[in-house]
This record gives sequence, C-alpha cells and structure tokens, in this order.
Amino acid sequence: MNRFSVIYLLKKQYHHIDCATHAEADALLAQLLTQDGYRPIGIYDAKTELFFWEPTRQHQYDKASIEKQGKQGNQMIRIAQTLRQRTENQEQHSNSIAQLHM
Repeated sequence: MNRFSVIYLLKKQYHHIDCATHAEADALLAQLLTQDGYRPIGIYDAKTELFFWEPTRQHQYDKASIEKQGKQGNQMIRIAQTLRQRTENQEQHSNSIAQLHM
C-alpha cells in the first residue's frame, strides 16, 4: 500500500486516494481543489502517522486552540486510518476470491 493518502469529502462522505510520494499527493490535492463537488481535507502520511491539512484548513487549524487542534488532528488521523484499512480489507477479500477461481 502507498505511504500517503489524500483525504477529501465528496457528497458528505470521506474518501481517499493513495499516493506513493508526498509530491504526488500534493499535486493530487491541488487538482482536487479545482474539481466541483470535491472538498480536499489534506494528506495523511501512514509511516509517520502525521496529517497535513490543505492550505485553507491549515490556516483555520492554526487559529484553533491547542485542545481543538489535538481533537481535529486525531479525528482526521482516525478517519484516514479507517479508510486505508477498509481499502486493504477489500483488496485482501478480492485476492481471496481470485484465488478460489484458480
């Protein structure tokens, strides 16, 4: 699985797209900013377990209290980890089904 995940909202649901590099994730985040209906949230780094907010959200995050920053950061990390785990489980399930048909 790729190290970075771009997290975004679409139709009030969180989604992610995995990327191999931070540069690839930055480019994708910038692209999503221009797409109607997509609300980019930021980039999750699975190796360091850090979350990088998209620029507008980073500005709002910087203004928040330390307590609120901690809560928001932890919430986004949990969301990113859940999305990644769900994708991993789906891939494992698909691989298991493919092996049954061999």
